[in-house]
Amino acid sequence: MEKEQQPGRRTVLSAAVLSAAGTGAVALGPAGSAQAAPAEAAGAPAAARAGRHRHHELPVPAVVAHRGTSGYRPEHTLGSYQLALDMGADVIEQDLVPTKDGHLVCRHENDITATTDVADHPEFASRKTTKSVDGTELTGWFTEDFTLAELRTLRAKERIPETRQHNTLYDGRWRVPTFEEVLDWAEAEGRKRGRRIWLHIETKHPTYFRGLGLGLEKPLAKLLRRYGRHKADSPNFVQSFEPSSIQRLGRLVHCPGVVLLSTADSRPWDFVEADDPRTVADLITPEGLKWIAGFARGIGPTLELVIPRNADGTLGEPTDLVRDAHAQKLVLHPYTVRNENTFLPVDHRRGDDPNAYGDAFGVFRRYFATGIDGLFSDNCDTALLAAAAFRDED
Repeated sequence: MEKEQQPGRRTVLSAAVLSAAGTGAVALGPAGSAQAAPAEAAGAPAAARAGRHRHHELPVPAVVAHRGTSGYRPEHTLGSYQLALDMGADVIEQDLVPTKDGHLVCRHENDITATTDVADHPEFASRKTTKSVDGTELTGWFTEDFTLAELRTLRAKERIPETRQHNTLYDGRWRVPTFEEVLDWAEAEGRKRGRRIWLHIETKHPTYFRGLGLGLEKPLAKLLRRYGRHKADSPNFVQSFEPSSIQRLGRLVHCPGVVLLSTADSRPWDFVEADDPRTVADLITPEGLKWIAGFARGIGPTLELVIPRNADGTLGEPTDLVRDAHAQKLVLHPYTVRNENTFLPVDHRRGDDPNAYGDAFGVFRRYFATGIDGLFSDNCDTALLAAAAFRDED
């Protein structure tokens, strides 16, 4: 059965500060409360120094624009981010990968075959190669084989044109943005709108890139510090599927970290490399969540860890993950709700066209009712309407 929410859970998302005994920078209070701890000297650990700040409040449930408005524009472009902001998204996501010369750019993957027009550039034909990335063999073109100047000659395009044919209208409109360009954009939009622009920033394949001498954490921390977004009350989260990346970032910046969690039987790649036998199933136990809470302030589980699908593809019953994570004062931002039938549970599909919209509102409500603090969506306008309707039920 769906569990009743705690009072006030739908109202706000704010930061509570850990005591000096903790190892993370900031704890996001799951009931919308904020508890300050004494600030320590500048030389103290990040967890102690973080006590000087609070986060600006976010609504609960919050809507995170997944790669921008990737349901309407090619993902990870300034056009996708701008539309998400104009629609009213609470937080906008960036995935970061490096170029050959160490610049951080926004792509969901370092394989840019499907998201740029690189295949149309004969001057880069020889760059096509096969690589093993986190145990998966991929053939294509990769950001780490291009300088930033070379990457700037490419244009972004729709990743899944067979599903989102209307997005192909915008193929070639934007180039691949650097993360610094996104920070400049966020600062300019913040001044224009008189409020802070929230970002959800992911390090992609950090162990893989560290092995290439292109570690992500230090360049990311340097940029966050340059823009004053490294503090406990800065309007951004840092996230990764590799817990060790969040631990590394926790030693460099004070903004809250989020551990992303894939399917229960999967293992984070840093665990694979370190011969750590734990799986995601181990990390979502009360003991595993307690371990995560020692250095992170939230988790980003795949939706099926919150409400699994039955064998026939319909939505099942909620797990205890929300309850157990909140018991450790962890915020939950599951991923990803999309409007198209092909992505929806069978009992929320409408008609026979896999690319047509189904009952996304019904899916949003089912997940919001579990007590999550927010979620990722490719269609943030739909998500925002669903979140507003859910809050109005109080």
